[in-house]
Amino acid sequence: MAAVPLGVPEVPARPLAPRRTSRRLRVGPVPVGGGAPVSVQSMTTTRTSDVGATLQQIAELTASGCQIVRVACPTQDDADALATIARKSRIPVIADIHFQPKYVFAAIEAGCAAVRVNPGNIKKFDDQVKEIARAARDHGTPVRIGVNAGSLDRRLLQKYGRATPEALVESALWEASLFEEHGFRDIKISVKHNDPVVMIEAYRQLAAQCDYPLHLGVTEAGPAFQGTVKSAVAFGALLSRGIGDTIRVSLSAPPVEEVKVGIQILQALGLRERRLEIVSCPSCGRAQVDVYKLAEEVTAGLEGMEVPLRVAVMGCVVNGPGEAREADLGVASGNGKGQIFVKGEVVKTVPESKIVETLIEEAMKLAERTSPAEQSN
Repeated sequence: MAAVPLGVPEVPARPLAPRRTSRRLRVGPVPVGGGAPVSVQSMTTTRTSDVGATLQQIAELTASGCQIVRVACPTQDDADALATIARKSRIPVIADIHFQPKYVFAAIEAGCAAVRVNPGNIKKFDDQVKEIARAARDHGTPVRIGVNAGSLDRRLLQKYGRATPEALVESALWEASLFEEHGFRDIKISVKHNDPVVMIEAYRQLAAQCDYPLHLGVTEAGPAFQGTVKSAVAFGALLSRGIGDTIRVSLSAPPVEEVKVGIQILQALGLRERRLEIVSCPSCGRAQVDVYKLAEEVTAGLEGMEVPLRVAVMGCVVNGPGEAREADLGVASGNGKGQIFVKGEVVKTVPESKIVETLIEEAMKLAERTSPAEQSN
């Protein structure tokens, strides 16, 4: 049987804005900057010293689409575990270092794909840049200079009074310049703040003043709903202008949820190929079915589908038939029944109680008839 052409829009030929020109580096096998696709990161919540639990969580993140993972390294036991974790992880591991500079060297020696350092809270960090640069260069290890509003260098807090965009940018560029003095430029930078407005302005200023790849994040973004909104607003404002090379959605939620949100943000901006897309109405007084429940059940039933597929779940006769007809698969519901559309044609009408299982069946048929090349794109 011939392959079925799917109607999900491809990544736009012309993005919202040209990608900012930046240096390229490699975090393990993942290219970052220099026009490489924007990658999604997350961070484990386990104790890094618990190697089994950490590797299990990394495996879950990998399965969810995470491309780079960061692990905390606050103790010697954590540092001792890095070599095993870095070797066994299927995605690049970044060691997250605060306070103790000795763990920077331990992470580099352990073979981590990169090291994140926070200059604002590592004692006498500036005095050890030469040694860090030498070790990182010898091992081919990139360094992320991660400036956070909550741990900004005391000197800059005194100068600016608070963590302003200018203060964050000055901190990051100062630290980068210290590495540059020693010929080391394999650097990625982040300037995170919990306020999206401050964060956006900081990254805009930073992007205009350097060509290093940038890691985007709204730090301490909050619980899942609030953090998702803040991250989507901030990332959308920057990525739509071509600013940003890696992202991490920081949520008070399981890290897999961070990855799901990050991927959805990139897909919504046309920066990552779309997979399953549910088009559903918000419901209104015209709806003759429980659209909320219907959309949730269809989403749950199709979770994990890799085939690019647009499914319309509509609840009334005003927009329903049109949206269902434009999707790969859809239902226009009303009067206790649903018209099932496949590729713009009504294929059957089923009782409301059969809508979900029918949509799932038709989705599976489409997936089976989709060419391997379309599935892998």
